Amino acid sequence: MIRTRSKKVLLVAPNTFPDQLLAEYDNVKHISALTAIFPSIHELQPHVILFDHAHMGDQMERVLRRLQSNVFYKSIKICCYKQKESPRADSTLKVLGVQHMIYHEDLQKVSKSNATLSAINNIIDASLLKWVAGVGN
Repeated sequence: MIRTRSKKVLLVAPNTFPDQLLAEYDNVKHISALTAIFPSIHELQPHVILFDHAHMGDQMERVLRRLQSNVFYKSIKICCYKQKESPRADSTLKVLGVQHMIYHEDLQKVSKSNATLSAINNIIDASLLKWVAGVGN
């Protein structure tokens, strides 16, 4: 996942995008129309742009090349959400300026590890309560 939390995020994805990616962001602008990407960049001036690879389709390369060629866009971090890993396509995206790749599998691992951690914490809390109750008697 993205390690640093930015103030302004532009999300280019269909309306059915995983909400857990954006949980800690306060200022997110979500657009689904590909023609609205550059007007939204100028309006919001985001720190991060998060593209849904499946939604972008063939336009991804064209948009990334345009972002890379203009100095105005140099300070924007570019992230890409993909369903699965593809080494050849991912390396092409990295060359075109994508700094972070987020995969669907990674999100599933995070949610499962959070559930496991919560279960372990509940067991430990229950054990501590029983121990404290036993000490108090």
